[in-house]
Amino acid sequence: MSLNLNKVILAGRITADPELKQTPSGVSLVTFSLAVNRRFASRDGQNQQPEADFFRITAWRNTAEFIAKYFRKGSAICICGSIQNRTWTDQNGQRRYMTDIVAEEANFVESRNSQDSQSGYGAPDAYSTPAYSSPAQNNAPKFEEIKTDDDLPF
Repeated sequence: MSLNLNKVILAGRITADPELKQTPSGVSLVTFSLAVNRRFASRDGQNQQPEADFFRITAWRNTAEFIAKYFRKGSAICICGSIQNRTWTDQNGQRRYMTDIVAEEANFVESRNSQDSQSGYGAPDAYSTPAYSSPAQNNAPKFEEIKTDDDLPF
């Protein structure tokens, strides 16, 4: 059996306004940097100082348009996607490498009021809105809770 899984979930703050671009064929594209805080213990093990990791995020099509419309510098965002490595040879013949996070989904992580007060930009009424919704999500079955505690042997 072969196991292949490439899934990334990151939550952080956008470091600069995302800029929506179009490829020559008209496909929407947005790239931005995401700062994600992490804590580490100092040598004495007492003080925890925040540090940030910065990730390059790329989003395409509807996800790109969603991010460009609702997120700005400083906005908190949760990205779900995958890691992609790229290699190329530059003009000087040097081999170059880049790692991108390709966002398949973007979600709000702050309420509308929090975003309004921080950035002056409003989000839709939903607290957490995916960048797109698939037909499977819209047609998901509604489950009813069935109480069967009387039948349990313990």
